[in-house]
Amino acid sequence: MTRLTRSTALLAGAAAFLVPIAAMAQDEHQDEATGVETVRTDEGEIVVTARRFVPSGAITASKTTAPLIETPQSVSVVSRDQIDLLNFVDVQQAVRYTAGIVGENYGPDLRFDFLKLRGFIPVQYIDGLQAPISSTIANVGVDLYGFEAVDVLKGPAGVLYGTTPPGGIYNLTSRRPSAQFGAELQAKYGTDDFKQIAGTVTGALADGLNARLTGLYRDRGSQVDFVNAKRAYFAPAVSAELGPDTEITALGYYQWDRVNGDTNGFLPAVGVLYPNPVGEVRRSVNLGEPDYNYYRRSQWGIGYELTHRFSPALRFTQNTRWGEYHEYQQIIYPAAVWPATEALQADNRTLTRSNFPFKDDTWQFTIDSRFDANVATGPIEHRILLGLDYRNYRERSAYAFLSATSIDLFDPVYSTTPIPAPTSLTPFTDQKLKQTGLYVQDQAKLGGFILTLSGRNDWMTIDNYATGALYPKTSLSKFTWRVGGTYVTEAGIAPYASYATSFQPIVGQTFDGQAFSPTEGKQWEVGVKYDARGLGDGVKLFATAAVFHIQQSNVLTNDLNHTGFQVQTGEVVSKGVEFEVVTRIRQQLSINASYSYTDARVSKSNNPAEVGARLAAVPQHKASLFVDYTMAKGALAGLGAGFGARYLSDAPGIQQSVAGQDLFVAPATTLFDATIHYDIPGWRFAVNGTNIFDKRYAARCEGATNCFFGQSRQVIGTVTKKF
Repeated sequence: MTRLTRSTALLAGAAAFLVPIAAMAQDEHQDEATGVETVRTDEGEIVVTARRFVPSGAITASKTTAPLIETPQSVSVVSRDQIDLLNFVDVQQAVRYTAGIVGENYGPDLRFDFLKLRGFIPVQYIDGLQAPISSTIANVGVDLYGFEAVDVLKGPAGVLYGTTPPGGIYNLTSRRPSAQFGAELQAKYGTDDFKQIAGTVTGALADGLNARLTGLYRDRGSQVDFVNAKRAYFAPAVSAELGPDTEITALGYYQWDRVNGDTNGFLPAVGVLYPNPVGEVRRSVNLGEPDYNYYRRSQWGIGYELTHRFSPALRFTQNTRWGEYHEYQQIIYPAAVWPATEALQADNRTLTRSNFPFKDDTWQFTIDSRFDANVATGPIEHRILLGLDYRNYRERSAYAFLSATSIDLFDPVYSTTPIPAPTSLTPFTDQKLKQTGLYVQDQAKLGGFILTLSGRNDWMTIDNYATGALYPKTSLSKFTWRVGGTYVTEAGIAPYASYATSFQPIVGQTFDGQAFSPTEGKQWEVGVKYDARGLGDGVKLFATAAVFHIQQSNVLTNDLNHTGFQVQTGEVVSKGVEFEVVTRIRQQLSINASYSYTDARVSKSNNPAEVGARLAAVPQHKASLFVDYTMAKGALAGLGAGFGARYLSDAPGIQQSVAGQDLFVAPATTLFDATIHYDIPGWRFAVNGTNIFDKRYAARCEGATNCFFGQSRQVIGTVTKKF
């Protein structure tokens, strides 16, 4: 049986399980377990309830249940209710209206979520545990439909999560079982032959035993010619009460991806950023080999969350997951072959191409165990967190880089004979990492003031098998910490200030054989949060404003005395301002608004021309607003519409020297989105449009033939049946 038929059979089984149970659903469809609900009142009003549209908490921020307003650091939460109402398909789309983070850095990538957070690439976590990411990509592309929320923790997070970038992390929280029955079946169809069917069902199997089953199958094209992508996702979850104070939830997922014909860009800057005397490059042009290029991926994870209450004041939590990730691609794409430096030839239409097969496999076991205690010392209330986590990670990757035939940019003719795949690949990475972290945190509360003190020490070993004696085994110990203060007023206004640190190890060594030290990050942040607690039950609002300054040291820079080697005398500084508001008023009006100013630059380098250069794919300004309104009364009750605008200022595609900063800069762009939807009890019909005016723009240009178009106009219709 092929992977496709296996995945289809799993989804068919999920549907077969869902349908008979659905018949037992109540007519009112009031199920918190499936997010957005629609009811008709006795007065005939249609009320679309999204209880969690506006966030109030995120365990990612402190690994406790402390409210967001008490956390002295910026955290944005994109809830399942927001995802459903705005019809986001992946994480890249989900952060479109979130401050401080930018997605779709390579346009509409069908495999990964490419993000930049406060100037840096954030690392992906799933249920509080790091995903089995590779050494080249910081996420695994797991499908958004399987998750309840996306938490974006901004700034250094080393004190709770160990090795993290200074810009922050993002965490996906899996859909959990509920004792209350709930189910949905959803179908989508749209631009580029986008087809998807998905569903989730949850409920009690017996007293103290609840389950959820989530599945998805997607078959879609792309804005690039001759590209097709298929995905199957399957996620079971079971929770069991082992006693009055003990509960365990088993969580698993499996995802399978198959992309055929994809090059995802690699277009020349002449014709994308700059005029080409021959003509304008089509957004849909495929410069690879549709019958040869492909991408294959399978990944899975299985683990559990165990909680035990020793008393009302003391709780133990343990999360663990074993996961694997496997991918293989073979791709012919425009690239110069040495000794040439440019792929685009003098006629401005002929492109030299290369053949780049790549294989990557990762295996990972992670576990995080922690005690959460509430104690008092006189008038001071303490929420104390004490935890120990462990990660055992192995990665092997290999590649080949071969020459291929040329192609015409404006009239591509593909190979008429089969192209043999490489018989062998060159090892790229073969490393094993073991990391143990011990952390402690005290959130001391006196009246409205909360003082947060956190500290952590990590012990890590890295074995590099592929490089032999060149990079011997590395061992290190690193301490990170955070301190912050928050004052929460009775009106729900909370000014705060914090200082936090982080680190990331670097594989390699200097010319004289010294192993590289980890890069180090530190951040000052001052801000204010507001939860509108005094505005009444009909108004849910969470607003944040923050000013931050991040410094990353021990950054690699070229060794001027030894060609081909690097030293750690570089430094990067990112500073900025962020504003964000999420509100839902009387379950009719929803507003998502944000503004970010991020100035991320090289502050120290051995090359004086690089000092002051902006970091890649980081627009200085990002502004967004989405407003959605649903009518509750009259003949049009249940009908709603929304409109959004997004602005991104220009952004360099690569970190360039100051003198060459204008070479590959994606210009500023403004994009518009819209939705129209109709809700009645048990049903939701929606049509969502992205880039509705079909603005042609470059998402990123990394070089002369490394340009990527942004998402063209995309319209997707969705029908959702709630049970």
